[in-house]
Amino acid sequence: MKRHLPLAALLTIAFASFCFAQPQPAPSPSASPKPKPRMSKAALLKKLSANETALWNAWKNKDPKPFQNWLSADSVMVGEQGVGTKGDIVKMMASMPCDVKSFTLSDWKLTMVDADAAMITYKGVADGTCGGQPIPATWASSLWVQRKGKWTAFSHQETNVK
Repeated sequence: MKRHLPLAALLTIAFASFCFAQPQPAPSPSASPKPKPRMSKAALLKKLSANETALWNAWKNKDPKPFQNWLSADSVMVGEQGVGTKGDIVKMMASMPCDVKSFTLSDWKLTMVDADAAMITYKGVADGTCGGQPIPATWASSLWVQRKGKWTAFSHQETNVK
């Protein structure tokens, strides 16, 4: 037994030196980038109301490009003529029989559905005509969704003010 004690001590020292000589693992890079901090409700209301205003300006100017950019691929619009898709809205924008001189949007409210969906409501009043008839004031709602870091309009509905 005494003959094996020095051998055991030598092997223990040898294994211990191998263990201490191992390189320390480097911290692994994060699998996904750090999430961006969420916007405050006031900042999101400012952003989405600016987006809505841009879409109203596009309607006034009969410009389909903002609708192509800001509507989600699966968006729907509900109005007096029924339900329209993004494709329907983009197509009819240039040929719409409306002459809009000006508009005002007011009474903005934002309701968060979840972290990536927000409902914005407001009143829209336009000075102009569509099909020869005065454009009625409307209460509008739009559901905006955030996908891949971009907010797009998923749904929009208007109801005439009585």
